[in-house]
Amino acid sequence: MSANKSIELLYFAAIRERMGVGSEQLELPDGVDDVGRLVAFLEASRPALRGLLGSIRFAVGDEFVSHERRLVAGDVVALIPPVSGG
Repeated sequence: MSANKSIELLYFAAIRERMGVGSEQLELPDGVDDVGRLVAFLEASRPALRGLLGSIRFAVGDEFVSHERRLVAGDVVALIPPVSGG
């Protein structure tokens, strides 16, 4: 049995525009214990994010992380879309 954990999501650039907010607190449901499962949860629960998360980079704290990165209560997870320059 896993304990519920609360994390903060930070949205940047196009993701922020789509979501209409810059951040949100999220109580993770049981079984959502790493970034990969968070991606699947967000795809299912946030229609505005559907189809976008495949190209998004995730950071926890100040480090980019893989989908295997475990999540713990209090983590701050940033969703960072690709940056184009010119």
